[in-house]
Amino acid sequence: MNVNSWLAALEIELRRHGIGPDNIANVVAEAATHLRDSGEDPYAVFGPAEHYAAAVAESIRTAPTATPLRPGPVLLAARGITKRYGRRTVLRDVDLTVRAGQIAAVVGANGCGKSTLLRICAGLDSPDSGEVTVAGRLGYCPQQGGTLDYLRADEHFVLVGAGRELSRARSRQIGRTAAAQLGWNEPVDTVARNLSGGTRQKLNLTMSTLTEPDVLLLDEPYQGFDRGTYVNFWDELWRLRDAGKAIVVVTHLLTQLDRVNLVLDLTSAPVGGARR
Repeated sequence: MNVNSWLAALEIELRRHGIGPDNIANVVAEAATHLRDSGEDPYAVFGPAEHYAAAVAESIRTAPTATPLRPGPVLLAARGITKRYGRRTVLRDVDLTVRAGQIAAVVGANGCGKSTLLRICAGLDSPDSGEVTVAGRLGYCPQQGGTLDYLRADEHFVLVGAGRELSRARSRQIGRTAAAQLGWNEPVDTVARNLSGGTRQKLNLTMSTLTEPDVLLLDEPYQGFDRGTYVNFWDELWRLRDAGKAIVVVTHLLTQLDRVNLVLDLTSAPVGGARR
């Protein structure tokens, strides 16, 4: 089955699960973009269309309502972020404030600057105007990349753990424990280049949380996750939120405001501002 046939089957399966047309359009568009950019086989990245659709549907159905908590201190503040590439303005005067114990979802059409905003918040890109303030440690999980082809998972854990002055043994222990929470119980021997797309994302996600960050930035970290990993992933995010972390996740799966604390829609609000 080629990419177009797989995407058509995904749309049919999402409709069969009762997913709304807006969500279907977002899910299919994001999957198509990922497959086009990566050049990977849809089965290798997402698995059978019916399984991926079931995972999406379960994620939408089982997410708990975001319980209003007493606002914590501001851990991430992005103010007036504008970014241009040549004559094209990707972000214009975007604001986002996330407090301890909150999850913010960044949504919007392809090309509206979601990943760019996250890279700016992570300090990997500079805005043309505006500023970002982060309180505490920061973790970042990119949508693609982030791993070193010829290092094993344990070696990634040791490398990241060194930034916290952790011993090699402690780094491996923390990394393996976090990987197991995502249903990945064999992260030892295989080098990163030989891991599947979904497993590389588990490695990326594990590294982003290994430093116990106060602010966690996640750029569609669930690409290629199977059904069970979706559930484990969101359970872990809600646990981190309840532990007082500030989390920003770029996603096409969260469109209902009661699922997260904040939503920044870069399509409908191009001049910025997170809404509650």
